[in-house]
Amino acid sequence: MYILAHDLGTTGNKATLYNSDGQLVGSTFYGYKTDYFNFNWVEQNPEDWWAAVCTTTKQLLEKSGVKSAEIACISFSGQMMGCVAVDRQCNPLRPAIIWADQRSTKEEAAFKEALSAERVYRITGHRASASYSGEKILWIKNNQPEVYKNTFKFLHAKDFIVARLTGSYVTDYSDASGMNLLDINKLEWSDEIVRSVGIDLDKLPTALPSTAVAGKVAQNIAEQVGLAAGTPVVIGGGDGSCAAVGAGVIKEGDAYNYLGSSSWIGIATKSPIYDKEMRTFNWVHLVPGMYSPTGTMQSAGGSVQWLKDNLCQLETLLAEQQGNSPYKLIDKLVEISKPGAERLLYLPYLLGERSPHWNTKARGAFVGLSMMHKKEDICRAVLEGITFNLKIILDIFIEQVNINEIRLIGGGAKSDIWRQIFADIFEITIAKPVYLDEATSLGAGIAGGVGVGIFEDFTVAEKLVKVEKYDHPNLINKKEYAHQYKIFKDSYDQLVPIYEQLAK
Repeated sequence: MYILAHDLGTTGNKATLYNSDGQLVGSTFYGYKTDYFNFNWVEQNPEDWWAAVCTTTKQLLEKSGVKSAEIACISFSGQMMGCVAVDRQCNPLRPAIIWADQRSTKEEAAFKEALSAERVYRITGHRASASYSGEKILWIKNNQPEVYKNTFKFLHAKDFIVARLTGSYVTDYSDASGMNLLDINKLEWSDEIVRSVGIDLDKLPTALPSTAVAGKVAQNIAEQVGLAAGTPVVIGGGDGSCAAVGAGVIKEGDAYNYLGSSSWIGIATKSPIYDKEMRTFNWVHLVPGMYSPTGTMQSAGGSVQWLKDNLCQLETLLAEQQGNSPYKLIDKLVEISKPGAERLLYLPYLLGERSPHWNTKARGAFVGLSMMHKKEDICRAVLEGITFNLKIILDIFIEQVNINEIRLIGGGAKSDIWRQIFADIFEITIAKPVYLDEATSLGAGIAGGVGVGIFEDFTVAEKLVKVEKYDHPNLINKKEYAHQYKIFKDSYDQLVPIYEQLAK
């Protein structure tokens, strides 16, 4: 029997197949577009997600030779903090507002007015923010009242697919914990918050454990998706919590760093971690009774993609001609530049910022650019700036948890030079697991396997997640980076008034 896992990310859906031993059998990818407009509005079409799931399921089964009847279950990981308004037939009533969208700043203020900022943080494990689903739901209520009135349920990406497959309108605790609406200690919707901000409780899905079987693939949908009717559908989890399991981070004090379009550092703990400045937040872990304190920055891989698209067109063209990745050619440029990029700093705030600054008005910047700087310095500065920002998040956790090693996963972890930059700036050993792109779907697959009894519990992750390489800090580079780290933090502080002026 096989486990089919779908990872509905920002750039596309990755479908992955695992056997009953948890070994990777095959994977395939289907991309979809994201619409960026009005400066910080970001939307996707949920029907693109559905097309991606249907297409990749059929492609993967055909490529692997696995029959649909051999699929023990289908499970999901998905981008978090979104807002999909659907009617009773699971038809989207408007495009999905996704995690990166920052339009609901007035609604963020409404959350803080209805309760104190500290009260929201203590109940939900998250500060009130335009990033979260609750504020996005409230934006729809305030600005598109007809859509709000006609909405049966507000869902996340993976929950939309689950509803299409089964007719069940549910979510899991991990995704629910990214809404500013869940009491993370009680694992139930906070009546205090929902009533205070004026959201209808009956428009929220039922929250269940990540291993719960939401239902079975419906007869009328089976052919369209390419699965046998009656196949169990396990809810799975939000991509942050799935990534933790897929990185093998399931015990107290384990830590990982996901490096994709956005990037986050997450750890495993038995209780939430509350930062006095509310710079970090808490997901509910897939593992029962565990939490995943996390700090997420907006534009990590997104900054590198911006670099590729706007400053490295030649490398992109050469890569196409060579059948190579343009990011490998960018890495070669980075290797030419010295650590510290000749004292050039990059502030990676292309989409505003969540952790550690929580400033929707923040902007990207190069600081210290001079005639002596070359393309290779700019490329290195981008990688270093992203890593400096993540170090601020890491330092917050190190104050409370002993962290000796960080597992780096996601597409960015493939870069040898970037992993060394991480080790040097973090001053911590970086572990590279075998599965990088598949870590998130592996977490979803493990949740599915536990849900249908293939795996006894989540400790199977310790057996399945293997580390293939370690990168240790370079003592010489550490000194240079420690100096620039302070300047990096000071640069943001000095630019805050400028961000305010630019936003007017």
